[in-house]
Amino acid sequence: MKRTVAALAAVTALTASACGVGGSSAGETGTVARAPELAADQQVSIVFESYNFGQAGAWTDTFNELIGKFQAAHPNIHVKAQKPQGNSPNPATDTVSSVQAQMAAGSPPDVAQLGFSDLDFTIHGLGAKPLDDLVGKDAVQANFDGAKYPYAPTARTLGDWGGKTYGVPFVFSTPVLYYNATLFQQAGLDPAKPPTTWAEVQQDAQAIKNTAHKDGVYLDCLTKTAKDWCYQSLVRSDGGRVLSEDRKTLTFDDATNVDVVKMAQNMVNTGSTPKLTQQQGYEEFARGDLGMILETSAIQATFTKGAKDKWDLRAAEMPSFDGKPTVPTNSGASLFVFSNDPAKQRAGWELIKFLTSEDAYTTIASKIGYLPLRTGLLGDPAGLQAWAAKNPMIKPNVDQLARMEPWTSFPGTSYLQIRDGMMDAVEKSVYQGADPQATLTAAKNQANPLMPGGGK
Repeated sequence: MKRTVAALAAVTALTASACGVGGSSAGETGTVARAPELAADQQVSIVFESYNFGQAGAWTDTFNELIGKFQAAHPNIHVKAQKPQGNSPNPATDTVSSVQAQMAAGSPPDVAQLGFSDLDFTIHGLGAKPLDDLVGKDAVQANFDGAKYPYAPTARTLGDWGGKTYGVPFVFSTPVLYYNATLFQQAGLDPAKPPTTWAEVQQDAQAIKNTAHKDGVYLDCLTKTAKDWCYQSLVRSDGGRVLSEDRKTLTFDDATNVDVVKMAQNMVNTGSTPKLTQQQGYEEFARGDLGMILETSAIQATFTKGAKDKWDLRAAEMPSFDGKPTVPTNSGASLFVFSNDPAKQRAGWELIKFLTSEDAYTTIASKIGYLPLRTGLLGDPAGLQAWAAKNPMIKPNVDQLARMEPWTSFPGTSYLQIRDGMMDAVEKSVYQGADPQATLTAAKNQANPLMPGGGK
């Protein structure tokens, strides 16, 4: 965060004047010049920055494979793939500060994968190019329509702002309840009937703890490390919000937020939830020592590997608060163009099209577990039909996609401090026993001055 703040002044100055060649500054109301098509023999080198390259195993291997396929199909475009600059254990944490630092040095990545939580700042602070201007709105929509299968309707606009598409949604999940059916059986529970409400989750967690003598449930939604995508889903599913719909008022200390935190705190206090870090939660569930975990499908490959030949891994939709429909929000990221060079802009667009194609999503879904945003692939014998039949764990994610709402990004240049302050308050309440109302209110009062206009 210190590096983020240090680079901010320089970046703000750069993005205020940054423009596509021949165009005005990129932003909500700005435009950039159209990037011309590349000649067949026109050699272009671009830098693609993605946190997937900083994650071992399925992530890096899969994306290296995709870049190799892209370059084979586009021999005139060379792609330098790199992870974000920084030393965080989770490379996704370094994405914004990495782009800022490179932009301040005058050499931003040409294409970058940035999280939905960063959307407001990516557009207004980093100056991501409006793709509708860069390649034409028709071309953007044609990509969403696909060669054969279109994007799911709820996914198409997640990278939009002010009526323009800035980012193409790339990889994400909705919150999925993974559970250990073997432990369910050992605890005398029916693994064919996973819990559908949070009250049932707590009951089943206690049964697993008391009878199977393993930990019950872990919600990967309640720490700063987890960010706030899953926490927002819990709050929305209980009827609340963390930010007002007009984006002017922080609301994360209202009654609904407090009730959600109290529910989670009670699970810890009763022993239903162990006190674990995010990484410890992954590892304990993969070992078979935890009954349930609310998690992104990005970790599905890790769980599948851990369960193989040892225990029965299954998945269900996110549980609800009694009598209320769930409102899944999305994790993940979009792909953005930052280059000012027309040839690199066009090459970057070609890479984005390839990475969001039917072929790419077939690879991404089958090898990592991310939700294929072109859901028609799941019924295609040449696509993901056979894989989906062998991987029923994809079904909860697909079913939740139809009623998904966007992960809300906080406004302003201090949005990360606002988000992290909120999640610090949640974590202190849930795992350290702090009073939820007082702690969330203190965090909101501290965050209000960081809001554009001083908040309310």
